[in-house]
Amino acid sequence: MRFNSVNTEFTRFLFVGGLNTLSYYTIYLVLHNVFSLPYLLAHIVGFLISLNISFFLNCYVTYRIKPTLKKYLYFPLTQVVNMAVSTALIYIFVEFLHLNSNIAPFAAVLFTIPITFAVSGKILKDTAQPK
Repeated sequence: MRFNSVNTEFTRFLFVGGLNTLSYYTIYLVLHNVFSLPYLLAHIVGFLISLNISFFLNCYVTYRIKPTLKKYLYFPLTQVVNMAVSTALIYIFVEFLHLNSNIAPFAAVLFTIPITFAVSGKILKDTAQPK
């Protein structure tokens, strides 16, 4: 397999998503286990911090566009659905399915990857085009 055949936006998105998930999960675990924040609060804080990391990685690596203030301000819209779905899933996994609160965020991200790719590409690319 040639490198070009795997160097697609979606492949780069998965790579960036992996890095971003690792940063989010590290922040989450530190806040939840070291600082004893409740799992939902640790999730929200970790999510907000990793959102900023995600913006720059997606601009530079995934979509290869220049980050601008306008794109930065629009980018959180890409995460509204992601945040809502992942928060609901984490709650369901922990409270109803009794999944360990250290594992629940990782399980939730598996459901949100395709949604986030579609929405982030639409917003970042549309804001990159002159109107």
